[in-house]
Amino acid sequence: MKSKRLILNQTQLALTIKRLCFQLIENHNDFSDTVLIGLQPRGIYLAKRIQKELNQILGSEKVLLGSLDTTFFRDDFRRRDSPLIPNKTRIDFIIEDKKVVLIDDVLYTGRTIRSGLDAMLAYGRPKLVELLVLVDRRFSRHLPIEPNYVGETVDSVDSERIEAQWEEVDGKNQVILKEIKQ
Repeated sequence: MKSKRLILNQTQLALTIKRLCFQLIENHNDFSDTVLIGLQPRGIYLAKRIQKELNQILGSEKVLLGSLDTTFFRDDFRRRDSPLIPNKTRIDFIIEDKKVVLIDDVLYTGRTIRSGLDAMLAYGRPKLVELLVLVDRRFSRHLPIEPNYVGETVDSVDSERIEAQWEEVDGKNQVILKEIKQ
């Protein structure tokens, strides 16, 4: 049997998202020069929650959100046995000279973020790129990538997996740590 430990329950997750939003507002004010981009597949669920909360706090609907698929920008996409099925990219605004906040659920090796940076450049050259993650597995990097905004820092080993679960796809909102077989 796989062991499982709760990292953030539904209430803690909601509070963490609210805290991250206030940190974003401190640095980006009214978001007139800033856009959010959620990394597919699972970072987009966090990005949508961040956008919704920011719009509520700011009392407007002007925080722009896009979704970015990194499938064919990954350094390992040709090494897989099964064919990859890409997700949809939707960026219907200009990122040239904008501040971009890349959003992902879990930062592990940094490879998804690197591929996200490569994929994003096809849509323009931003003025600034920041990284927001719900969970930072800080001792697992393969690349020198560090987040600007962190919901929770979790020290874990390679035999463990962090899962952000979202009501839309998993039926509940929580973050868990699971043992995986090696």
